[in-house]
Amino acid sequence: MITVTGATGALNGATVDHLLDLVAPEEITVVVRDPARAQRFADRGVAVRGGDYADPDSLPGAFDGADQLLLVSSNDPGADAVDLHRGAISAAVTAGVGRILYTSHQGAALDSPFAPARVHAATEQLLAGSGVAWTSLRNGFYAHSLDPLMGPWRESGVVTVPADGPVSWTAREDAARVAAIILASDGAYDGPTTITAAGAPTFQDLAAMASELTGAAIGFAVIDQDDWLAAQAAAGHDEFSARFTLGIYQAARDGFFAGVDPLLGTLLGHEPHTARDALGA
Repeated sequence: MITVTGATGALNGATVDHLLDLVAPEEITVVVRDPARAQRFADRGVAVRGGDYADPDSLPGAFDGADQLLLVSSNDPGADAVDLHRGAISAAVTAGVGRILYTSHQGAALDSPFAPARVHAATEQLLAGSGVAWTSLRNGFYAHSLDPLMGPWRESGVVTVPADGPVSWTAREDAARVAAIILASDGAYDGPTTITAAGAPTFQDLAAMASELTGAAIGFAVIDQDDWLAAQAAAGHDEFSARFTLGIYQAARDGFFAGVDPLLGTLLGHEPHTARDALGA
């Protein structure tokens, strides 16, 4: 049995869709906070169970019978995500799950300026100490975030960022498809498993791509971080969100998102989507 959490979300929902092309629906269970929102999977013969990371007592029963369990990372900004993941991993151990897979990030590191990367690294430590076989799907930075992180360049004609560095922008759809392939492989991938696009352009590279795609001269500028934060405040963004986003640029500058790996393309059987594809969409 393959059990998938967070199946009403964009990433793991797409993973289940692809998984249904690879295994029979009776081999899949989805665990969601609101089972009514997963009716489309129930209609296809997938078992739907209720379970919530914030209610750890709900999880052992929800995970019961799972040979493999895909845990989506928490996206609740107000929660202690590591503690939520700890409870889910503990429940998986109690339920006797054979392998835990976790949606991590290629930049997972305890010293990253990007807060979720620290959560992913701490969660991987929990997995390593759980005594259960585990796989960490270290997905590249999702490419649908690319355009907003470039700022209002379509109006201003300039890509303005507080720091620059390479990022392996990766299509979430590609990551979802490969997660399904890895789940269907029944444990062929162990430990940290990097899933990225083939290239890692900088924001300056993206500005050049934007120039080519639009036929207009798109400029590029790295500005002082305090000036960038002030501009975010002036645009109506709260300080927490602005500083959270600043961590992305700082992590890119420090090389945390620079690595690329051919595995994604190998498993897809074709070249993954690129940053240029995302920019031109």
